Amino acid sequence: MSIPEEQLEVWSHQGAITTAQRTHESIRTALSSHQWPEGVNFDVSLQGSYKNVTNVRGDSDVDVVVKLKTTFYHNLTEEERRLLRITPASYRWTDFRNDVLVALRHYYGDRNVRPGKHAVKVGGGNGRLTADVVASAVYREYANLTVVWDDGMVLWSQPDCTTIINYPESHYDNGASMNARTTGVYKPTVRLFKNARNRCIDEGLIRQESCPSYFLECLLYNVPVEKFVNDHQNTYCNVLNWLVQADLSFCLCQNGRQFLFGGDSTQWSLTDAEGAIRGLVDLWNGS
Repeated sequence: MSIPEEQLEVWSHQGAITTAQRTHESIRTALSSHQWPEGVNFDVSLQGSYKNVTNVRGDSDVDVVVKLKTTFYHNLTEEERRLLRITPASYRWTDFRNDVLVALRHYYGDRNVRPGKHAVKVGGGNGRLTADVVASAVYREYANLTVVWDDGMVLWSQPDCTTIINYPESHYDNGASMNARTTGVYKPTVRLFKNARNRCIDEGLIRQESCPSYFLECLLYNVPVEKFVNDHQNTYCNVLNWLVQADLSFCLCQNGRQFLFGGDSTQWSLTDAEGAIRGLVDLWNGS
């Protein structure tokens, strides 16, 4: 038994955004009230599903990225760095993360601010949502002593100091491009599948921890444009049929720079992805 078109239409709708914008502005205000060292420059931006217009009803935590622009990190060797006359920074990412933490604690109070592995969690209240504030720095990728990408961000997980590099701007741009190439069908389809995933979790078809919404969005980015059509039922079937038959091992993240599957802590397990796909198929079949 298929999922009714009316239900899929509801699932394709975007969740609320006003409280996310309010949360972003609150975090910006908190950071601007801090006494920063002279010369330190950074950006504060909304990220994740709220920025990418793929948030669904029930999404709570807002991702806010605070990117240090004064200092940058790179993939250069020591010799290459010497040739380019790049010297070590006096204000590093660790200093920046500490200042972000101090600023948030001063503004919201110690009880409402909790540092985590990747982000600092700020409790909700007064019309704002809970926020995951990610302190990061600019990451530049070089080839032959020339910058080829300068839109990356880098941070180090705590306390193990694992390097995490991502490209949220490319993720956003590629999502917008895919939405345009599918005549506005892609992003509603991402929201539809996120809601379907939530239903699968509720019915015990998918384990929540095995299918993060970010990875699901990246997976859908790899589906060919022609599979996204103007009715939700056909799109749902087209997408799942392609995913069942495709070799997923070469799928890319939506940023187009990194492989989606692998053994890195920032990659998805192919086994978990295949389990999620089976769950979505079973949901369609009424299992």
